[in-house]
Amino acid sequence: MSSEAISVFDIFKIGIGPSSSHTLGPWKAALRLLQELRDNDQLQSVNSVRVLLYGSLAKTGKGHGTDIAIQLGLCGEDPVTMPTEQIGNKLAAIAQQQRILLSGTHEVVFNPAEDIEFLITETLPFHSNALSFLITLSNGTTFSQTYYSVGGGFVVKEGEENAKNDSVDFSFPFSTAQELQQWCLKTGLSIPEIMMENEVGWRPENESFEKIMAIWATMHNCIYKGCHTQGILPGGLEVVRRAAELNKKYLKGKTYANANEWAQLIAQGGNDFKYILDWVSCFALAVNEENASFGRVVTAPTNGAAGVVPAVLQYCLIFGDHKEDDKKISSFLLTAAAIGIIFKKGATLSAAMGGCQAEIGVSAAMAAAGLTEVMGGTQRQVLMAAEIAMEHHLGLTCDPIGGLVQVPCIERNTMGAIKAITASQLALQSTPDLAKVSLDAVIKTMWETAQDMNHKYKETADGGLAVNVPLSLPEC
Repeated sequence: MSSEAISVFDIFKIGIGPSSSHTLGPWKAALRLLQELRDNDQLQSVNSVRVLLYGSLAKTGKGHGTDIAIQLGLCGEDPVTMPTEQIGNKLAAIAQQQRILLSGTHEVVFNPAEDIEFLITETLPFHSNALSFLITLSNGTTFSQTYYSVGGGFVVKEGEENAKNDSVDFSFPFSTAQELQQWCLKTGLSIPEIMMENEVGWRPENESFEKIMAIWATMHNCIYKGCHTQGILPGGLEVVRRAAELNKKYLKGKTYANANEWAQLIAQGGNDFKYILDWVSCFALAVNEENASFGRVVTAPTNGAAGVVPAVLQYCLIFGDHKEDDKKISSFLLTAAAIGIIFKKGATLSAAMGGCQAEIGVSAAMAAAGLTEVMGGTQRQVLMAAEIAMEHHLGLTCDPIGGLVQVPCIERNTMGAIKAITASQLALQSTPDLAKVSLDAVIKTMWETAQDMNHKYKETADGGLAVNVPLSLPEC
């Protein structure tokens, strides 16, 4: 069980799609390499760079945009702030000129088709998502740096596998649900209050609150943009975007000027079960269609599962009694992050290690917990909701067709969101004393299931739908 200090902003990270492990992780690895070169006064001496991709990064890296992320990272671009509309032009310039400007300052010869190598038959022992940078300096010195993208945008450098983050001493450290619950009982604080107290180890509370609201603003903008963007998703699978057409259909021609008016119109449509179900699905589709299009999203806890948490929170704000209540938004996200941290420490957030249960399953557990918290549930009901959501995702495989984060990934976010709401409702109407399965037990089971799962079903596109569905078939 890891004792690493993990922040809410490690679980929720703003970045660019389509994958936290295959896109954001390699991007951050490239940025780490640049920083290390600068720290050693070597950046301006670099003569050449080659990149080797292993395991799942090699097998599905093309579909996940791993090569794209590495090039952007080597250019020194920030995934949080880089305008997504500039990606195509920058990549085209690198390919045409066969040169890359490291960190935006030092030019070297670089041919992406040759200098990024996909070693689909090789896997490094620590983690399936591995990449190595081979560096040659102007004096002839050569060396390599290897990094592991371990899920959710987390990156570990080779040699740091067992390193601990001791830079922060939490007021209330926890690695399990039981430890979190004990802190709540001992202090009388709620789960989001425990989380916020821990965040004080990094920054003042008001700064954390502002960052949380920025996370929600990015999520909300992603939903809104996804609900108003038509077209075909990139990658060759020819998947048609659906959220915009559904949005138009559900609003029946009503007009609005901004996102707030849009949300008000949705709320005015009523509380019919089918109506709500349609909109929750639309919210989730919107996020993950944006993710598949290299749009700006928030890992929650991963990019492939980025639609579940915002869809459930948007549902809560539009159809619940809370509307745009900043404190409720903060409580929801802090609670969801707490659950994500426990899964990160006790199991994995990586589909390459655990299948889709590690992505959609964890995101559903996070969303269920956050919803239960803001709906007035007790701490035990919050943990129960997370357990219910994950229990019914156990064994879920990751089998992306064509290695793209599209089929079945996009629709799985709608399923995860609906399961999260159902899990929350069940927990709110239940007595935790009577529960047979604890959250810690289900996390342990998830990790054991992940270890037993055949590698074909761990984001390799070697099994499941990836080998049984012809690429020419539409999503249905």
